[in-house]
Amino acid sequence: MRHVSICALLSAALFAAPAASPVLTVVLEFQGPHSSRALDTMKREVEAVMKPSGLALDWRTRAEAADASFDNLVVVRFKGKCVMEPVGYLYDERGPLAFTYSTAGEIQPYSEVVCDKVTAAVRSAMSGGDYAQADVLLGRALGRVVAHEMMHMLSKSAVHARSGVGKAALTPKSLISTTVE
Repeated sequence: MRHVSICALLSAALFAAPAASPVLTVVLEFQGPHSSRALDTMKREVEAVMKPSGLALDWRTRAEAADASFDNLVVVRFKGKCVMEPVGYLYDERGPLAFTYSTAGEIQPYSEVVCDKVTAAVRSAMSGGDYAQADVLLGRALGRVVAHEMMHMLSKSAVHARSGVGKAALTPKSLISTTVE
């Protein structure tokens, strides 16, 4: 697989968006419970990662977007529980935390996040004082996972970067750390 820098992916995203409409509508669909604090942190994390692209993000729930039309749209579905529960449960972390749909080799503007896998990864990286800010760490991790998938959708490519959220795989520690390696 060819590696490119995160800047190249963001540049591709810029050219994919029409110049007259730099707003990207991100429709969120939760199929299970979610933390509003984690959701707010996730949005801030995605916006920080995507800032160099110049795109403005317009966040909507599926219900808010139901009867509207948008020039630039991506849909992110969250399956499972997007909350940090006080009692841990065993969950198999192997496999992708999220994926973006493709049809006949063409990347589609739809992705799916497996919240149970993300929360399990976050929990495995937490220690000490991390538990006091569990929702913030979950939001940071969700933000990085969503930004990763958005890069695929906007660049219309399955190519990964050598560093940052565009890497092929993010470790549980890199999902919650203050910086991405």
